[in-house]
Parts: sequence; structure tokens; C-alpha cells
Amino acid sequence: MKMNVLVGVFLTLSASFTQASQTYFTSETDLIEGKMTATNPQDLCGVAHGTLEYLNKGASYDKAVNHAGITSEFNGDLARIKATLSFICNIEQEDSIAGRSSRLQNMDFINRHFDVIRWRPNKQQSAKFETNKPLLKNIPDDELLLTKYYIKKAQGSAIKTPDSPYALYQVPLDEQSLTLEQADAKRDHITRYRYTKQDVLTGVLDKLKLAKPMIWLSRDALEDTLMQGTVMIEGDEGNAPTFYNVDRNNGIGYDRALKKQQQKRYWYFKKTHGVLGYGKDASYKIPIKPLVTVAGDLSYLGLGKLIMLSKGQENRLVVLADTGGAFENNHYQLDYLGGYFYNWDDYIKSYRHFPDYFQARILLLKQPK
Repeated sequence: MKMNVLVGVFLTLSASFTQASQTYFTSETDLIEGKMTATNPQDLCGVAHGTLEYLNKGASYDKAVNHAGITSEFNGDLARIKATLSFICNIEQEDSIAGRSSRLQNMDFINRHFDVIRWRPNKQQSAKFETNKPLLKNIPDDELLLTKYYIKKAQGSAIKTPDSPYALYQVPLDEQSLTLEQADAKRDHITRYRYTKQDVLTGVLDKLKLAKPMIWLSRDALEDTLMQGTVMIEGDEGNAPTFYNVDRNNGIGYDRALKKQQQKRYWYFKKTHGVLGYGKDASYKIPIKPLVTVAGDLSYLGLGKLIMLSKGQENRLVVLADTGGAFENNHYQLDYLGGYFYNWDDYIKSYRHFPDYFQARILLLKQPK
């Protein structure tokens, strides 16, 4: 997961939904042209199902994201969002049982069964940050910026070593038994809010025995893990890898003006069974898969949107199931989960020719007439 700190801004969004729908979001009746890029329909269903389960927890569980968001302006209430996600899994399961090619890879099928909301970038927002950032400066009028993130692969050590001197820590001991809400109510008195990342790197948590280290990493691996939100530690001699995912942070927001080593935000982690996306707390996060997951501004868009990304004649389906600090008030960008890589150089070998900009369309299951 990229980052799970969202503020309760939903009550202030209705007016901005209406304004945005008149400029950056529009109904589209033309058929989507081209072909579908081959992806794993089981993975798409898996992310859709996990997202649906999170939505089914209700607005009282997480009002920041469990709402219809922008689609409410296009007859797309939360029930329709859920129906769209359910439809994806129903089709995948029917096709799998029948032993036939996935209809989710058939462009005619997509055009018949979904209504389309075209999403164009809010370049007034991006213009505020485009200095010395050519990717932002060059956003087209009709395509979103599609950045990429990945599941960090790393080698780790069970003990502190000269090559691996920095730990991923569990949530501090003084809030191990507290829910997120209980801990936040005590923010002036608990360890997690007391230290910046730079403080933690001095070893203060070990010196004062405030939190338990789980795995030790190099500085580069630590910084990449904090940025990406998940790390896969490779197993020795054929053993299965282990996964660690962000749990709770120190309450300091991501600063777009700072480089990653300068960021003061620090995440505490939890050992998991796989890769996890959004969740307000570690008690439940959405299981996600590469190539079918994107991160974006969940508080504005609403969790669980089925999105078609298009470039030229190629189209791919993804589910909005993750977020990050860079997406607060960001309606010009999505972040594409690209796979498992050691670092950006490793990633670029696979994605050197992958476009930076895509047309984006939110798909809603058509309603019975």
C-alpha cells in the first residue's frame, strides 16, 4: 500500500464533485475502440472482490473512502459501484467454469455492458507542482499522468549487520493493544507520533526499547520500502518469500517538494501473507495484484472504481484499490502497480517503453432498462 492516511473530507466534496463533473469528468457514449491488453482475469477479480469486501464494511467503518465519490454525479451510487465489481467476478468465474476465453478481454463485450465516464486531467492542480517536473508540465489535455509503483524486492537480515543496519519496526509497544482510533486519541502521549524518520534512523527505538524490529535492511532498501509501502524479502535456499506492509505512521504527511531520503514521514510495518493495498488500519487491507491495480485520490474518487486505461488501440482494465500521500487533491494522476522489482533501474528494464500518459475512463455496469 502506498499510504493510508486520509482525512474526513467527504462532507465538503459535494460542491467540488459537481464542478469537476462539468469540466474534467463527462459522460461518453462513443464506443471504446481498439483491443484489450492481455491481463489475468483472476487477478482482476481478486482485487475487485477484496475491494468489494472493504466497501461492504460500510461508511461507518471508513467514511473517507466508502462512498460513491465522483460517480455520484453520473447516476453511479455506491450500490452501482458494488454491482460493477461483482459483475467482474461473476464473468470471470463463469468463463473459467466454461473453459472459454475471458469476455473481459473482449472489447465488444465491454462496450455492451458498461456506461463510460471520461476523465480528463485537472491541469490547474498539476500546474502548481510542474516546476522542474517535465512529466507534470507535459500532461496532455486528454490524458492522465500514469506513474508507476512496484512491490519492492529486497534481501534482509534477521539481525543488524553493517550491510543491513536499518529495521522495519512493528507498531510501538505502547499501542500494540489499541485500535487506530484509540491510538490516535492519545497521539500526544504515544511513541509513534514522537519521532521523525530521521529520529528513528538514529536508533532511538532500540535504545529505549520502544518497538520491536522485524527485519533489517540497507538504507536504500529501507527508503524504497517506505516509499512503495510493501516489501518482499526473498527466502533463502528456496524458502518462500515474506511480505511486510505498512501499518501505521507518525502522522507526518508526504511532502512533494522533498526527495525520499529527506521525507520526515515514517511508517511502522506488519508482516503479511501477500501484497496489500488500501486499508485504514492493518486489521483489514485490500489484497492487490500487479497489472490490475491503480492508486489514486480515494477520498475524492471513491474506492473501487473500475477504470479503463487506453493508449492508441490498446486498453486495459484496473481497479482503484490503493492510494498514497501524493494523491491528496490530485485529479490528474494515477499510479500503476507494475510488478516485483529490486529498484527503479530494475523496473525500467521492463517498463522503459511503457507510456507516461493514458486516457482514463471510469466504467459503470449498465442498469436494466
